[in-house]
Amino acid sequence: MTENTETLYGEDPLTGEEIELPADVEVGEIIDSPITGTELEVVSLDPVELQEAPELEEDWGE
Repeated sequence: MTENTETLYGEDPLTGEEIELPADVEVGEIIDSPITGTELEVVSLDPVELQEAPELEEDWGE
C-alpha cells in the first residue's frame, strides 16, 4: 500500500501568498494559515481554492 505524497499548494485568500497543504486534505476541511493564523476552508481541490472559514455560531437548537 502506497500513500499519495504529492504536495498541494493553495493561495491564502487574505494575503495572496502560496501555502502548502497536506496531500490528504479534503474539501470542507478547515486548516490554519501558517501566514496569518486564520482558519481557512478548503472549497475546491481542482484547482485548490481556499476561503476564510465562516465563524461558528453557537447552536441554541432544541
